[in-house]
Amino acid sequence: MTELNRQILLVSRPEGEASVDNFKLVETPLRPLEDGQVRVRNHYLSLDPYMRGRMSDAKSYAPPQPLNEVMIGGTVGVVIESKHPKFKAGDKVVGGFGWQEFGTSDGTGLKIVDDTHVPLSAYLGAVGMPGVTGWYGLNRVIEAKAGETIVVSAASGAVGGVVGQLAKAAGCRAVGIAGGEDKCRYVVESLGFDACVDYKAGNLYQDLKAATPDGVHGYFENVGGDVLDATLARMNAFGRIAVCGMIAGYDGRPLPIKNPRIILTQRLKLQGFIVSEHLDIWPEALKELGGMVAQKKLHFRESIAVGLENAPDAFLGLLKGRNFGKQLVKLI
Repeated sequence: MTELNRQILLVSRPEGEASVDNFKLVETPLRPLEDGQVRVRNHYLSLDPYMRGRMSDAKSYAPPQPLNEVMIGGTVGVVIESKHPKFKAGDKVVGGFGWQEFGTSDGTGLKIVDDTHVPLSAYLGAVGMPGVTGWYGLNRVIEAKAGETIVVSAASGAVGGVVGQLAKAAGCRAVGIAGGEDKCRYVVESLGFDACVDYKAGNLYQDLKAATPDGVHGYFENVGGDVLDATLARMNAFGRIAVCGMIAGYDGRPLPIKNPRIILTQRLKLQGFIVSEHLDIWPEALKELGGMVAQKKLHFRESIAVGLENAPDAFLGLLKGRNFGKQLVKLI
């Protein structure tokens, strides 16, 4: 009997907030492998905020996700069949097969990984795209130096958690911003930040001021909105801001900066970046991140939804901050 591949397609574009109705679960027969192909059973699917932007057909840095096709996304799994000379059954591989249980490829974009010292799921988080994103923003945009104060929004997330730990390793003071007492406690006690401000507590600017008595030298931005405004007001002259994401506006809400004059008066460097445009630094970043995870010097947390059918709900929860750490879907 032909094995079926369960897949989730994007079938409509959101108008305002995304919903489960934008997705559809289908079953597709798996075709026999051709020469030069490899088949992977995906074990984990990565859910990331950038996917919300790709659901829209508005002009952006990348083409929109096509309708009625498998939703994009990073995956990690195991080769179950191969007619490709570089892969064999049993190889652990990272790829981009998207929201589906099986992936078939000519090998392009597949990377064999070793899970002896690094958990397989970590290759979608701290030792994957989120980790490299944090590494690049801190080291290449902010150019953090020992003794400086680095503020990180969404500090308990997959990217922010890495940024703060790398900042501490570089001799910086790391201050996180997160939503809720539990997340802030985790950021300080488990990730080792010096302080964490709860933006939900209703006293964002004053709490941030207290946590940054020497001002802010570098800011890693994941959120936008009120969090960005509060941090801008604490920036020192010649401060550097790495703009990674603006999740507060991903559902179409405007995110005006209340006092843009600060950018001029404080002579700030504010730079957006897309980590996939900087593939030259990936080997260096992944080597450092993988070594730190293997030595248990880089910590991370995962929120795991079980079953492909639960991916849409988990993704919508991610956009609303309901995840705690890296959001994954366990597929097997």
